[in-house]
Amino acid sequence: MIANALGPVFLLILFGALLRRINFPGAEFWPGIERLTYYIAFPALLVHRLALADFSDADFGRFALVICTALLLTSALTWLIKPWASDNAADFTSLFQGAIRFNTYIGLAVASALFGDAGLVIAAIAVSIMIPLVNVLSVICFSLATDGPGKSPAQVLSGILSNPLIVACLLGVALNLSGLGLMGSWIETLLATLGSTALPLGLLAVGVALSLTTVKQDWPIIACSSMFKFVVMPGLMLGLATWWQLDLLSQQVLLLLACLPTATSAYILARQLGGNAPMMANIISAQTLLAFVVIPVWLAMV
Repeated sequence: MIANALGPVFLLILFGALLRRINFPGAEFWPGIERLTYYIAFPALLVHRLALADFSDADFGRFALVICTALLLTSALTWLIKPWASDNAADFTSLFQGAIRFNTYIGLAVASALFGDAGLVIAAIAVSIMIPLVNVLSVICFSLATDGPGKSPAQVLSGILSNPLIVACLLGVALNLSGLGLMGSWIETLLATLGSTALPLGLLAVGVALSLTTVKQDWPIIACSSMFKFVVMPGLMLGLATWWQLDLLSQQVLLLLACLPTATSAYILARQLGGNAPMMANIISAQTLLAFVVIPVWLAMV
């Protein structure tokens, strides 16, 4: 079951890498597709799923507590090894982002393929908690670790509240809890149609971004960040979810999200805030390929 669900997801990523290799339809095509997916298709998917979800039986307190505790503990452990991991502050910010950031495209696609609509709704709720916390932690890391430009609390808050995925999650939940729903079949069909394009386009974009030409030179940092990403984070998430007695589906979805490779947005943040952007790109590429092996192994355990 796991192989059958993950196979098409990773084949789409590899197909995206092939399209980049043969330069089709051209390098200038993909930035527009990424923007379309990030600002339109993915928000439409989240609004559609969350507005129609059944929240009546969800234990949001324990659910959110598991997510926040796992992320904060992983972040703290990463800072504890900073003196041994890297003397270079910019390199450490790449290690930190590689340890805690996650690729939403892959996560929602795999959640949908493995667990259907119920799993996709749980993943969307989890993502709405994880995205703001991960972004805040990453910006704090840059502010504390580097001598480059930092961001004020107001700028951090503004960036979070203007994130299209966060806006979509808040809107979907508001429509659900208010009883308004999607206010008609036309809007529901529009959002469902737009949302159906998000996962394939997002996965193709992940494949296009893959590049392994300079990975070897950064292997110590890549190995360290991947240890946190693929061992520490999922171990903590699964352990806490079991300890606080979340239902099995929630455990599986949270475990999946915990062992996702680092998001491509980490590269953009590294460029903006004075991190090591080339190293960040290498971590993203290496972890995306490692996820082919790691995700099935973790999921097979539960």
